[in-house]
Amino acid sequence: MSETHNIQHILVSYKTVAVVGLSPKPHRASFEVAHYMQTQGWRIIPVNPVAAASGAPILGEKVYATLLEAAQHEKIELVDVFRKSEDVPPVAAQAIAIGAQALWLQLGIENAEAAAAAEAAGLRVVQNKCLLVEHARQR
Repeated sequence: MSETHNIQHILVSYKTVAVVGLSPKPHRASFEVAHYMQTQGWRIIPVNPVAAASGAPILGEKVYATLLEAAQHEKIELVDVFRKSEDVPPVAAQAIAIGAQALWLQLGIENAEAAAAAEAAGLRVVQNKCLLVEHARQR
């Protein structure tokens, strides 16, 4: 499947997204993207081990330390990743393990190994694209 087709399918089909690496700081890109998606009616599930330890919500949502923990409480369709490219393989493995439908690596993030594993497991994969930009472009 082409990446363009994956982007269109994800934007139309999924509305529950775990944001891995979501920062509680409003000036960070992860916060800006998640807030925008929330204003568009998407359910945001923050995943950030440091923020989870504090117990403080991000964007009004409970923060989980890992995708595996979040999936025990939430049905996650899309995993949106704000982590370094080299940190993606374990996140992709967790996305596969929890039965997510898609893996989205934000602008500047690419990992061929993780993408191949996710695709082999049946997930739609987008790399090096901003969810906010692609959503705004489709409107």
